[in-house]
Amino acid sequence: MTNLGTERLADLIGQKHRCLVQLRDIGTRQIETARGGEMDLLMQLLATKQRLLDQMMRVEQQLKPFRDQDPESRVWSSLAERQRCAAVANECESLLNTIVQQEKESERELIRRRDDAQVRLQGTHVAGHVHNAYVSDAAPTRSAVDYS
Repeated sequence: MTNLGTERLADLIGQKHRCLVQLRDIGTRQIETARGGEMDLLMQLLATKQRLLDQMMRVEQQLKPFRDQDPESRVWSSLAERQRCAAVANECESLLNTIVQQEKESERELIRRRDDAQVRLQGTHVAGHVHNAYVSDAAPTRSAVDYS
């Protein structure tokens, strides 16, 4: 492999890292937004997140050929550059783990909010039935009077 190949690899890993940092930051905002119940903002964040995920898929596709290579056969411009690239790749793994945890937490929060809303709706439904029962019991009934 040429030095050019490792420069491309380092660039792609850098792109992946930048994308993962953005996904992590959006994940933090997503959890806060879910807790606050701001569904419009949540939908905007999810749309942004989808664009970043699409970008990640493109980067991962470009990284695919490098996965089949023997890392020891790569020619780096320097040992420091190789170590820097390895450190960034390791940080990518850490970021990915954080993002997965954020997704799980966000999912739990949204499920909790859904369940709370369901309980409130059931309470409203029961209250409506009670109200209707009182209204129908309290309504004066007409009696038919025969004046003939």
